[in-house]
Amino acid sequence: MGAFDTLNIASSSLGMHQTWLDALAYNIANANTIRSTDQDAFQAQMVIAEADPGRGVDVAGIALSDPEGVIEYDPTHPLADEDGNVRAPAMDMASQMTQLVMAQRGYQAAVQVTKYAQDSYSSAIQIGGA
Repeated sequence: MGAFDTLNIASSSLGMHQTWLDALAYNIANANTIRSTDQDAFQAQMVIAEADPGRGVDVAGIALSDPEGVIEYDPTHPLADEDGNVRAPAMDMASQMTQLVMAQRGYQAAVQVTKYAQDSYSSAIQIGGA
């Protein structure tokens, strides 16, 4: 392992967690997006992460939730069809909030690793320069 591998691995983690946080923010912001039954439902984004041995983690892609969504009865909604139905996203808000906490904790851990690595490298440079 090279001298700066820790920083590179922590940096890849920061990038993946930031992407995850962005996707979750997008999902939560659109949790109440209602569409007519002849349209696809809002599709939540799910980040696919993969290990990159020796380099950290990469975002392998973004998967989308089911476009069918959930049919809900809401005859007062302006987009309701003749039967009073609308299409809502098939998304569990509790799951989104749980993932948000996990993504935040992962991001914070990567920041802390970066900080410790920088402090260690700075100490090593000072020792070497003395």
